[in-house]
Amino acid sequence: MEKYESKQQQILKPVGRIFPFVSRFDMLTPALQDKVEEWSATEDTCSFKVKGFKVALRIVERVDNKHIKITSDQQEGGLPVDFAFWLQLHEVSDADTRIRMVLHAELNMMMRMMVGSKIQGGLDKAVEGLAMAFNQMPL
Repeated sequence: MEKYESKQQQILKPVGRIFPFVSRFDMLTPALQDKVEEWSATEDTCSFKVKGFKVALRIVERVDNKHIKITSDQQEGGLPVDFAFWLQLHEVSDADTRIRMVLHAELNMMMRMMVGSKIQGGLDKAVEGLAMAFNQMPL
């Protein structure tokens, strides 16, 4: 299994204000429904299309104010790649929470060569976007 880790980003909010939003897919609907095709979400699952590929995700673990573990939901016809990622939160102070994503994916050698650097860049962009969005929100 390959491991990819995003850069850590700073959110100028307490972790208790951030965790409720990132620990439920349905809370992300306003931010994501216009950015991806066929967005659908419940509290624990979501699915959408990116460049014609269906992605289906399921939250399998929540540790309050610490992390959320998300896996591919292959029962719903998502990508045929076994992966799990963690959205990690670390509260430094009441107005300083650090956020990072860690992805573990089962990729063969060809896939690693083709998409490895894109995965890393995608994680960095995703965490940067989350931090920017939360820093701009009046939570």
